[in-house]
Amino acid sequence: MRPFIVFTVFGLSALISCTDEETAASVDIIHNPLIEQRADPHVWLHTDGYYYLTATVPEYDRIELRRARSIAGLATVDVETIWHRYESGPMSHHIWAPEIHYIDGAWYIHFAAGRAEDIWRIRMYVLRNESENPLEGTWDEMGQIETDWDSFSLDATTFEHRGTRYLVWAQSVPPEPGTNLYIAEMDTPWSIISPQVKISEPEYDWERRGHNVNEGPAALIRNNRVFMAYSASATDHNYRIGLLTADEDADLLDPDSWSKSPEPVMGSSDETGQFGPGHNSFTTSPDGETDYIIYHARNYKEIEGEPLWNPDRHTRVQPVHWNADGTPDFGIPVADGPLQE
Repeated sequence: MRPFIVFTVFGLSALISCTDEETAASVDIIHNPLIEQRADPHVWLHTDGYYYLTATVPEYDRIELRRARSIAGLATVDVETIWHRYESGPMSHHIWAPEIHYIDGAWYIHFAAGRAEDIWRIRMYVLRNESENPLEGTWDEMGQIETDWDSFSLDATTFEHRGTRYLVWAQSVPPEPGTNLYIAEMDTPWSIISPQVKISEPEYDWERRGHNVNEGPAALIRNNRVFMAYSASATDHNYRIGLLTADEDADLLDPDSWSKSPEPVMGSSDETGQFGPGHNSFTTSPDGETDYIIYHARNYKEIEGEPLWNPDRHTRVQPVHWNADGTPDFGIPVADGPLQE
């Protein structure tokens, strides 16, 4: 039996017959949370008209992929597990923060993973799928992204700017405490070259609550600038989003090209009942006219025990607004319910 959608226009009810679940979802408005218990969400809008979503699952044991014709549709489509952790050795524990990108005719997923024998020995890895549809074909393991330091590293993201592809990631480089953000040029979608330079470190109080953390970078290139959102502090209600900015003509491998906002650009909100927003990505409406920030947050403040073991970081969506000076305004995390744009 075909699904139906009922809507009302000027007091008149109409009934539309939809041929499949995705068609039905495509006319829905976005509801927050979009997907419960999915942290570190990454959304890619491809040229085929589909949105693709990956995220961290609370079991930390696998990588899932969804695709839908609309952002709202990502909440209702089938979920495909495309890769599962090993029982031991590399990539056998703490499967974190997968991101999907389409690069030079193939799909890539960058993610972080530890070892069952040493769960905090977390490094960055890459999968590749050369099928047109990443829900089909084979995901090949391309190995670890090697950096200048063999140390705790995670949250790799990639973007292209003026013909050069960059990787930005978080890494702990002893003896400095916590994690900093680094950038390097990529020679392949699974490897980087020197110089590998630090562009941000936890320096403000709001970046050092619970842990000294800069992580989860996400690039947004607009208005003659390269914006780099990132997340800071522990993953409880102290988690929040900061912002780096570089001129589009600047040398992105020069740390002096980047300036940091002294205050967070999104944080917890008692008003809307959302806490610990962070680890975001960006996408757009199908026509490219509206930018969206995709992030996770909890809809309650107090957490028992270590925040990392709490599963209730939910995927959320809201539009990015733009200030008169061309800088992004993320606002506060919106309340649960239908998204009012």
